Amino acid sequence: MRLRSGVFAASCLLVEALGVALFLRGFFPVPVRSLPRREARGDPPAEPAPPGPGMRSNWTKIPPPLFKKVVIVLIDALRDDFVFGSKGKQFMPYTTQVVEKGTSYSFIAEAKPPTVTMPRIKALMTGSIPGFIDVIVNLNSPALLDDNLIWQAKAAGKRIIFYGDDTWVKLFPKHFVEYDGTTSFFVSDFTEVDNNVTRHLDRVLKREDWDLLILHYLGLDHIGHMTGPNSPLVGPKLHEMDNILKKIHISLLSKEEASLPNLLVVCGDHGMSETGSHGGSSEGEVHTPLLFISSAFEKRSGPLTQPELVQQTDLASTLAVGLGLPISRNSVGNLILPVVGGKTMREQLRFVHLNGFQLSRLLQQNTPAYEKDPGYEHFKKAEKSHGNWIKLYLEGNNSEILLNLGKKVLKQYLEALKTLSSSLSKQVAQYDMYSMMVGTVIIMEVLLLLLLSVPKALSSQAEFEVPLSPPLFSLLFYLMCLMLCAVHVIVCTSAESLCYFCSMSWLTAAGVMMLISALMCGILSAIAKIFENSRLPLKNPVVSSSSRSEIDVLILAGTIGHVLSLGASSFIEEEHQTWYFLINTLCLVLCQELCRNNFLLKECDPQCGTTVKQNVDSIGEASECKNIDIPAAGSSKLGKASSSADFIKGSDKWISLASPWIILICCRLLRSLNQTGVQWAHRPDFGHWLTSSEHKPELSFLAAVSLLMIFFLVQRRCSLVSKIAMALGLLGVYSYRAAIGNVIFPWQHDSKDISKGITEARFVYVFVLGIVFTGTKDLLKSQVISTDSSVKSTGLWEVYSGLVLLAALLFRPHNLPVLVFCLLIQTMMTKYIWRPLKSDAAQITIMHYWFGQAFFYFQGNSNGIATVDVSAGFVGLESYVEIPAIFLTAFATYAGPLLWAIHLLCYLSSEVSRNSAAVGHGCFCYALMRSIPVAIYIVLVTGLRYHLFIWSVFSPKLLYEGVHVFITAAICLFFTAMDQSYSQKVQDRK
Repeated sequence: MRLRSGVFAASCLLVEALGVALFLRGFFPVPVRSLPRREARGDPPAEPAPPGPGMRSNWTKIPPPLFKKVVIVLIDALRDDFVFGSKGKQFMPYTTQVVEKGTSYSFIAEAKPPTVTMPRIKALMTGSIPGFIDVIVNLNSPALLDDNLIWQAKAAGKRIIFYGDDTWVKLFPKHFVEYDGTTSFFVSDFTEVDNNVTRHLDRVLKREDWDLLILHYLGLDHIGHMTGPNSPLVGPKLHEMDNILKKIHISLLSKEEASLPNLLVVCGDHGMSETGSHGGSSEGEVHTPLLFISSAFEKRSGPLTQPELVQQTDLASTLAVGLGLPISRNSVGNLILPVVGGKTMREQLRFVHLNGFQLSRLLQQNTPAYEKDPGYEHFKKAEKSHGNWIKLYLEGNNSEILLNLGKKVLKQYLEALKTLSSSLSKQVAQYDMYSMMVGTVIIMEVLLLLLLSVPKALSSQAEFEVPLSPPLFSLLFYLMCLMLCAVHVIVCTSAESLCYFCSMSWLTAAGVMMLISALMCGILSAIAKIFENSRLPLKNPVVSSSSRSEIDVLILAGTIGHVLSLGASSFIEEEHQTWYFLINTLCLVLCQELCRNNFLLKECDPQCGTTVKQNVDSIGEASECKNIDIPAAGSSKLGKASSSADFIKGSDKWISLASPWIILICCRLLRSLNQTGVQWAHRPDFGHWLTSSEHKPELSFLAAVSLLMIFFLVQRRCSLVSKIAMALGLLGVYSYRAAIGNVIFPWQHDSKDISKGITEARFVYVFVLGIVFTGTKDLLKSQVISTDSSVKSTGLWEVYSGLVLLAALLFRPHNLPVLVFCLLIQTMMTKYIWRPLKSDAAQITIMHYWFGQAFFYFQGNSNGIATVDVSAGFVGLESYVEIPAIFLTAFATYAGPLLWAIHLLCYLSSEVSRNSAAVGHGCFCYALMRSIPVAIYIVLVTGLRYHLFIWSVFSPKLLYEGVHVFITAAICLFFTAMDQSYSQKVQDRK
């Protein structure tokens, strides 16, 4: 089967998008969720109804609190052996004494990776296992919106005070009656960061106006990062923590009343590895101590035993019971029974029944076949036994039989709780490695197939034979299908954790296996073809790799360098610097090429032109593997020079020479407009200056000038109707921004909003749709009626103009210069760089791709989720409408890459001097440039999935890469639909 380069590239990207979606689904498993927090408050379940008529329990409310005041001391990076090991005995004598002989219960809490602070705080307070997808659901809101212990306590009227890591303040804004947050990023500070917490203690412990006190100490974590767990600094820090715990414990004991005791909880959010870091799943990182200290517990006696292992998520359920609060709806934790072991049997059964009811309800809302779950079956059996126990209890039976039956019911409940928690935790506790591996295999196969197809895809014909029949009907294909299906059956039947790919229908899974087998057979066939062709003698040895220009070398080196930089978190945080460097270097290389063509090669003797002509003719006859899309000039560097020397005459020559420098100046101005990344994002920039209220006149003037420049740069290639629509649309853009108060009209003396901007925005949408419809009409006319290429070119430019108008509406006013410079650079490069240099389609495509990436960051975007402008999704909408909001947000975010990609299609289609295969070449190169980084990055992320910054740095970048693949696939489909001139030419030839 013969395929054009564009069709082949678009098909490959669609398959790659499938692989990316499968990988993302495995990397970001959907966490279990219950009702929203606002709906979380409801009537608690009553005790199980006793069997028999006329009998019912009278206990229908949440049990009262067990403790009056609770103090939570969270010591960041506190490993279990720092308390229970030799270091604890040496440096924490008071805590060790309380653990061994005091009124306390000791446990080892197991944290699930990633073992970093923010997800661990969420786990401690919600009882759920947080997934990174939570950040996506709450795009611009770092606040924790799930039902949690802090919110329940505040809703119950409890007064909460917090001192320590300011992550808590961000997660729980307006929840604390008093707080003092300290930053966690100055890891060289071991002392002040903890002193800022301790300095409040004496004053707070004397007061009575609080119910819950939370202290988060960071010094130990900083020592671990700097010097490791065996540092001599660890001992003094542990001793400091021991003295603080002693002070708190003695103060709580001195203020206890006869009615209710107080509780001190000591825990860590995560541990640390042997190198002092954390984020992974080693024992030192996931095991932390968990101490409950209260006079309500019995004093320890007998030999000290190894602390019991519990889950970190169990703390939320236990504290909820201790404070007399409902258990968080999304909690997967179990009640730690010894903490309530001193209560009566009825109370203990009531506590575990509430926990079991909450877990079973969460299971019902997340698992369709919940009734078949072993944990649910065990809970129902325990609930039935509990009802029988209630019957005996209400009948006044106080014999030993009642106590033994209660212990039996309690054991049943604990077994049910353990099984339910395990079933729920499996959905989010682990990466879905099987789905990730299947997605990775598909992505890598597509990349390899694209790389092997480069010579044929970029040939002068841009068409090649795809050998489908031999691979698809070969023995190898069927053997691979059978082998992969067998592996699928083995993995899915033996997997302990839930797997998304295994949950698919067998027919769908078999289709994916056939796709993988077909891709592999295609790769092997392509490799065999290459070896077969390599044995054939070359007809014309004139084509050599030595003819590569500096631009080709830069493109190759820049692509490789960018891909390698993705393995470092700092380079991902500051990726904009990489793209700024690449486009600046590209401008300097283009300047060199222009100088060579205009000055150095003009002095060649007349024989040079003859030699060039001979070389070009021989190249044109020889190689199918060379990208030749310019009929006269060929690909020889001297050939380009000889044809471009006459092209640039008079003032145009000097404008051409100045163009790279003007582009460099534009890029430097754009860098000053928006500070992005992480390291310097806090620094003031020109955008902040413009958006301040006192500079609204300056912003208004800049916005007006920018809109005029946009009209001047865009209208040149549009029809008269589209020009009028563009002018009215840009006027509507300014009116919309004035309506919502961003800018002002000259006759306005105040900044009162005229309206919410709904009418003005929809006014602009009408013109956007009108311009796009006009362009689409011309495109359909060119495809159906087969008119001349000018109709198609005009249609494409009008579609492009409509997208520019949409971008102008969605961009914030201070970002309109980004759009102006984008159009200006495109115009200058088209007229004064690409045409004089006679650049081929591959080079032009990669330049478009590079500038598209740079303008993504010029907009103020970064690889962090927080820079996504969600407000763009609500322009012209009165309420949230999912599909339009997603489209508008995605378009506003990726406007830079999108506009450069559509400009590429417009440019290649409108250049009549180019080979008709140029659009196919452009589509293929664009697909290849997108496939290389996403394939390599997915492999890197898989290897770094337990890295310290996997959730804060690598995962957001992975989402950006995934969405970019889907957008690029849509762009390549558009390229393919527009690439009809070549197919018509081939048909005419036949």
